[in-house]
Parts: sequence; structure tokens; C-alpha cells
Amino acid sequence: MADATVRVLRGSPDDDEVAALIAVLSALGAAPRPAVREQPRPRPRLVPFRVATSWRALRTTHPR
Repeated sequence: MADATVRVLRGSPDDDEVAALIAVLSALGAAPRPAVREQPRPRPRLVPFRVATSWRALRTTHPR
């Protein structure tokens, strides 16, 4: 007798229930896995990044 791949721990399933469980497990095992998408590479900046200034930043750096 081969090693059991599926073992029932509680209850006593009938043959139809075991067949349904095996059908579901085999369908899940045969389902294709989703392809791993490659992440796009970041593009180099054409213009250097400039920090946005707000009225608060201007007010704290240049008191009047």
C-alpha cells in the first residue's frame, strides 16, 4: 500500500465525498499558475527634481 497523500482526520466520508475531494484537489493542482510580471525599470529623469515650495516654506525662510 502506498503512502496516503490525503488523510481524513475526523468523520467517515463515503466514496462519493472522497471522489469529490480528489477531483477538487487534482483540479487545483493542474490549474496554471499566474505568470509573474516583470516590473518596469524606472526611466532616467530628463529634468532634475525640484522641491515644490509653498507659501509656508517661503514664510518660514523669509520672515517679513
